[in-house]
Amino acid sequence: MALAARLWRFLPLAHATVPVPRLLTGVAASWGRSCAWRLCGSEVMGNLGAFKRSLLFSAFSYLGFEAYQVFSQAAVVHATAKVFRVEEILEQADYLYESGETEKLYQLLTQYKESEDAELLWRLARASRDIAQLSGTSEAEKKLLVYEALEYAKRALEKNEHSFAAHKWYAICISDVGDYEGIKAKIANAYIIKEHFEKAIELNPKDATSIHLMGIWCYTFAEMPWYQRRIAKMLFATPPSSTYEEALGYFHRAEQVDPNFYSKNLLLLGKTYLKLHNKKLAAFWLMKAKDYPAHTEEDKQIQTEAAQLLTGFNDKK
Repeated sequence: MALAARLWRFLPLAHATVPVPRLLTGVAASWGRSCAWRLCGSEVMGNLGAFKRSLLFSAFSYLGFEAYQVFSQAAVVHATAKVFRVEEILEQADYLYESGETEKLYQLLTQYKESEDAELLWRLARASRDIAQLSGTSEAEKKLLVYEALEYAKRALEKNEHSFAAHKWYAICISDVGDYEGIKAKIANAYIIKEHFEKAIELNPKDATSIHLMGIWCYTFAEMPWYQRRIAKMLFATPPSSTYEEALGYFHRAEQVDPNFYSKNLLLLGKTYLKLHNKKLAAFWLMKAKDYPAHTEEDKQIQTEAAQLLTGFNDKK
């Protein structure tokens, strides 16, 4: 009944006004009435095929419209559910990352390695790299993970070129791969790495890690040995270069954005001041690095290096 009622609204005759013949008198009236009925009957019978086609067309139009609404609603529900699902996974991933659960994080994210979501993919690149850096990871596994991380980061960037994190992790992963492809490849990728770090900072000026990494890029080229500089001159008309002052600027900027966010930034502030022969400020930052709470294996390594550098100060006194 509901369908019939709805169909009625679509029928072309539903709201049409049917003409009524004028009344006649006497025999003429009788003949007129019978003729009028015969004419009306023949008109309906003569257009029955058209009426049926109209009815079918209207029915199909209505059913098509109803189907469109059903499928549209289903698509919206599915898309919404998918968004909620991705957000839930990202929340779990971020919790595991903050908790230092590197292996659990990797296990979680590898279930979604075919995802097309940039936020999932760059996190997977980071997790792959973190697993590669664990002390228990073999050299063969480490190499596989490093290349795997680069692939995830590349896909993340392809999916969303406006993601600062995708730019950041793509640059990091290119740098890591350079360790397996030789110094020539590493230097050749230098400008690409710098470009993506700068883009990450442009997209998110409040990300201390991207700023810190730009500082490392400057520090690396400031202390580049002569033979590497020679290779750089062979590869580029204007080879990449930087200064300790430039590196120091980025390390301080990162610290201003997020104080004490990373033990390595503290260590590199100390080491950069050493390169600039400012032992007083070098000691200040190295002490901060040594006293930094160790949450990861890297933190422990940095504590050890900072302590050794401070011991070297005392031995020279």
